[in-house]
Amino acid sequence: MADLEEFSKRINDRLAAVTRMLDLSTTDVPQNKMKKVGQELFAIEGILEEYEKCVSVQRDQLQQLKKLEKASQQYVEELRHLRDNIPEHLPKKTNQVNDPLLKAHGDAEKVQPQQPEVKKVSKRHIKEMEIITVPEFESIPQYMKGRVSYDQLNSAVRSINASISSKYKILHQPMKTLNNHTRKLQQQFKQQETKETKGKFFIVEGDISEFTERKVDKKFQGILNILRHCQRLKEQRGGGITRFVLL
Repeated sequence: MADLEEFSKRINDRLAAVTRMLDLSTTDVPQNKMKKVGQELFAIEGILEEYEKCVSVQRDQLQQLKKLEKASQQYVEELRHLRDNIPEHLPKKTNQVNDPLLKAHGDAEKVQPQQPEVKKVSKRHIKEMEIITVPEFESIPQYMKGRVSYDQLNSAVRSINASISSKYKILHQPMKTLNNHTRKLQQQFKQQETKETKGKFFIVEGDISEFTERKVDKKFQGILNILRHCQRLKEQRGGGITRFVLL
């Protein structure tokens, strides 16, 4: 299909021809000249009709391009959203045994009576709270979640883990290796322990303030409620102290 420049050139050529014929006839226009002028005008009319068809086709193409542009912008926004909201922690894939021989061997081992094992817990081992997964976060009731985002919730989990790690590292150290401040902290930690917390890992609000820069405010209290809902910890009260025990 011809472009606009070609249409313009063809129309200008026809108009120039008509102008020349009219200029050559300053008085009466001969019959053959009038016939020629009519032919040129008819040709110009045909060119204009062809031009209108071309404009109509290009108008339709422009509408299609606008639709494609809008769809492309939507896809770009969705991709940007995915890029900016990639979860820091994804659920780990569990390994399943597909070998029938290994499965049969495993079933045979289950049938055999086993002696109860005595777990040997290393004093150096410090338990950490597991990160909240995306499905868990989505299952939290909206009234409980409020404006807390996925990243904010797991940021609080990391703060709790940092507090637990710092606290129990002090508890596991010999007293002679501690300075005055950490020695007082160790004594305080031992005084906070009860029969119910023996062998478990727990913190109190003061541990969060001691070992992290996080404020134990109303929002953080709401996050603790979410973590209790997600079975990450439980509360144990006694002696005027609220202990947050890891599950």
